[in-house]
Amino acid sequence: MRILLIKMSSMGDVFHTFPALSDAQQNIPGLIVDWVVEGAFSEIPKWHPVVDKVYPIELRKWRTSLFRKQTRQEIKAFFKEVNQTDYDLVIDAQGLLKSAWVARKINAKIAGYDWKSAREPLATLFYDSKCSVAKNQHAILRLRQLVAQGLGYVLPENAPIVYGLDTQAWSKPQLVTEQFAEHEYWVFLHGTTWDTKYWPESYWIELLKKVNALGKKVILPWGNQEEHERALRITSSLEGQNNPSGRKVWVPPEMLSLNDMAKTLKNAEAVVSVDTGLSHVAAALEVPMVVLYRVTDPKLVGADGSEVVRLESPCAPDYIKKFSNHNQEIESLQGLSVDDVLSALLEKLKG
Repeated sequence: MRILLIKMSSMGDVFHTFPALSDAQQNIPGLIVDWVVEGAFSEIPKWHPVVDKVYPIELRKWRTSLFRKQTRQEIKAFFKEVNQTDYDLVIDAQGLLKSAWVARKINAKIAGYDWKSAREPLATLFYDSKCSVAKNQHAILRLRQLVAQGLGYVLPENAPIVYGLDTQAWSKPQLVTEQFAEHEYWVFLHGTTWDTKYWPESYWIELLKKVNALGKKVILPWGNQEEHERALRITSSLEGQNNPSGRKVWVPPEMLSLNDMAKTLKNAEAVVSVDTGLSHVAAALEVPMVVLYRVTDPKLVGADGSEVVRLESPCAPDYIKKFSNHNQEIESLQGLSVDDVLSALLEKLKG
């Protein structure tokens, strides 16, 4: 059986889909999955062994230049390529009008969420098979239930999350080996989108010092100039960093590629992360990790998995993009102290 999965973005959504593929692979012998995904994430789907073809789609670019001849030609060529393969089923795992539009242009029957389950109910008008999936569940469970219903098998209640990625052969990137040789290391994922989701630099510095005192080395990766500067400030709190042989913390001189970042996370002993896309990567790679939810609620879309510990402040359910006063800012750090984080991670590492 060969199916086509449509799950185009975002990074977290893509990683949330893997447990559903692991379920399907276990329940349907010989299953092959092809995947339509945004070009920026096209290297990710093949990390799962059930995935064969990946079709990078430039939907965001197309929407800004829909009336250009070149865009129309690209759209035509894209769907011509996809339709060269015969599919037993297309599963729209996003439940949006844009994903339903993509699904409808494939020559196969379509399964998706029903009217009460889809994020954009009008999308369900395009589906041949409609699946009822309660909305008040984590995105991972919703996807597992959707795929199970679409393919006709029963998902056991409380079935453990298995990402099932084929990463056994992944070794440390050469850059990491050059810095730390065979020493174990931790990764601090300090970068995120909203200012209110950041963990204070003073907290990172204190945590870094305590982790170094335990004999652990730390990597501070970054994804833009602001994050690079923050990583350097945190690093500058330690003395003796100009001596490579005694290096306890490393800031990569260049932004790591997604593949190198994933391999760095996979081979880490532990990870501490704020609410960011890379926390979903580490969760899928089953690395012991503590994730800090200062102003966002992890119950529906947070990083999840067997090795994930989630710490939430009292403000986590409120989705605060700007603090209304200083007291609220202080409240948003309750339960997220350095000692809270370190003790939670050390407990996780004990197994």
